[in-house]
Amino acid sequence: MPVALTLATPVKQLHGVGLERSAQLARLGLLTVGDLLLHRPRRYEDRRHLFNIAQMRLHEAATVRGRVVVLGLKRYRHGTKSVFELLVDDGTARLHCRWWNLPFMEKYFKQGDEVFVHGKPNSLKPRTIDHPETEVIEAGDDSSIHLNRLVPIYPLTEGLPQRWLRGLISRTLGLFEGQFGEPWPGVTVPDLPSLDAAMRLIHFPEELNDAERARARLALEELIDLQLKIQRRRKNLQAQARALPCGGDNHLIKPFLKSLGFTLTAAQTRVLRELRRDLSGHHPMRRLLQGDVGSGKTVVAACCALMAIETGFNVALMAPTEILAGQHHQTFRRWFEALGLNVYLQTGSHKQSKVPSPGSKVDLLTGPAAHTRHAGSLTIGTHALIEAAFNVGNLGLVIIDEQHKFGVSQREKLVRKGHYPHLLVMTATPIPRTLGLTLYGDLDCSVIDEKPAGRGRMNTFVRAADRLPKVWQFVREKLGEGRQAYVIYPRVEDGSGAGVKAVTQECERLRQLLVPYRIGLMHGRLRTAEKENVMKSFRQNEIQVLVATSIIEVGVDVPNATVMLIENAEQFGLAQLHQLRGRVGRGAHDSYCILVGDLKTAEAKERLRVLAETTDGFRIAEVDLKLRGPGELLGQEQSGLPSFRFANLTEDLSLVERARGLARHILQRQG
Repeated sequence: MPVALTLATPVKQLHGVGLERSAQLARLGLLTVGDLLLHRPRRYEDRRHLFNIAQMRLHEAATVRGRVVVLGLKRYRHGTKSVFELLVDDGTARLHCRWWNLPFMEKYFKQGDEVFVHGKPNSLKPRTIDHPETEVIEAGDDSSIHLNRLVPIYPLTEGLPQRWLRGLISRTLGLFEGQFGEPWPGVTVPDLPSLDAAMRLIHFPEELNDAERARARLALEELIDLQLKIQRRRKNLQAQARALPCGGDNHLIKPFLKSLGFTLTAAQTRVLRELRRDLSGHHPMRRLLQGDVGSGKTVVAACCALMAIETGFNVALMAPTEILAGQHHQTFRRWFEALGLNVYLQTGSHKQSKVPSPGSKVDLLTGPAAHTRHAGSLTIGTHALIEAAFNVGNLGLVIIDEQHKFGVSQREKLVRKGHYPHLLVMTATPIPRTLGLTLYGDLDCSVIDEKPAGRGRMNTFVRAADRLPKVWQFVREKLGEGRQAYVIYPRVEDGSGAGVKAVTQECERLRQLLVPYRIGLMHGRLRTAEKENVMKSFRQNEIQVLVATSIIEVGVDVPNATVMLIENAEQFGLAQLHQLRGRVGRGAHDSYCILVGDLKTAEAKERLRVLAETTDGFRIAEVDLKLRGPGELLGQEQSGLPSFRFANLTEDLSLVERARGLARHILQRQG
């Protein structure tokens, strides 16, 4: 191996990679030799056992080999549309391969070429595949990597041949054979291939099981790297930061709990003990509080805030929307002003002019705990809390509600407003364990796994759109009993048609359909004052039906609302539907969630059936993760989720847990 060639070497320095190929590789994110060798095959083609064209079955994937006997490009409609077609013959039958509106495909083939074709026939009379994967077999190439074996098929970009990329990876891999040493001294994984073997087997396995074992080994390396970062961050925090004493003395919590009118559940009490222990400990609290919709996280957050306030510190609570921040402000003012405490609001439309600075004396309001002393306050806000203009002194505790709606960097910005304050992040979206250990691996975890007593039963039904007349009849019956309802649509305005309804158009229709009941409209494009007026009217039952988008999915709490009707339910993720359903079932009356959607596909029926069968948010989140993957489930940028080449957070829980233990072992060895 040339001395200068390392994994950091730019790919353009490899033999045979000119300017054009280098640009094509860059489009795939392959900038260095290391990037190239970690370019994961999309799948593997078994070229030891090829199909004859005559054996191909309708809609079943197969790979065949034959010769191009005819090819041509046909243009339609003044040249704006085209179809390129070639006819492949293997002696048993002929196969038509077609590419629509891709005229440049004509450049890649000529009559007499021998080709591999992979795809699913969409017709057998004649045998036809639209947009198949193809590879021209070139004479004089090293056929040992292209023929008679399991062959890797890589993600490509326009103009980059599969065969050329496979050859480049094979040659480069040969230069590094035996060079991939084990990265962590003292760490062994005897049940998986060595790193050197894994690098070879991920590209050129002898059997498919070899490729999976190689993937698992390379995934483990990715996960160890991530866990080391997480655990080092936590270790550094504990080494550098001295905790602020925020355990409190109960002089506010006792009257607060007495005033609630209900008793905390055993789960809430257990979690509060964990929080008090953290707030009184030597290191700043870093805790994730998970609780399903309606489990009572807000009361726990209030108790946690009171512990810090009792000790004289200020508290900041950040929520993702002005609606939720406003509701929290109303709730906490009702609770805290009775204790003589100040509660401030800081959002884009509500700027608080006066927030306590460090060591300031605050004149407490009249109430059971009325007296003047060094006391903390609570500021509730949205993203406005992380803006440079906002500053709060003596910050002892940061609470972030609906953490999944914020990016990791936003969380850190708010924490940096103080000097290592305690941090409590809360979510009502249950987090599958794999995501919990990767996204929130630097946080301790508490779970409220019990709902308050006295709640009515939740009933969920899945209905096709043709059942809507009966559904509306049911909604009218419940409104006639004095209850209220939410009606949810996926869009604000009609964008693409395709049967997807928009909230603005449907609101006008429902005003006619549901006479004499009053209808309110809620979506993200309304001005703040309009949103506040609508929510106030709905809470006071001046509006009986709130027609909205998913903007109301978090935090809205109207116990008299017992019906949730979601149209085009197939347009929403399961976790989001579960969150929306959580807006009802918050009072003593039985509640109803009706999911109306396009049930023509088996997948749509299966997804919505999960909601009808269970109210267990953790089970729903696991199913949602499998169906949509973590990137779409959480939002890749918002979540701070790393981009893995080999790890699969849908299925690799055992690898995540193993990586966590190995990372801990590595850090212990390093001291």
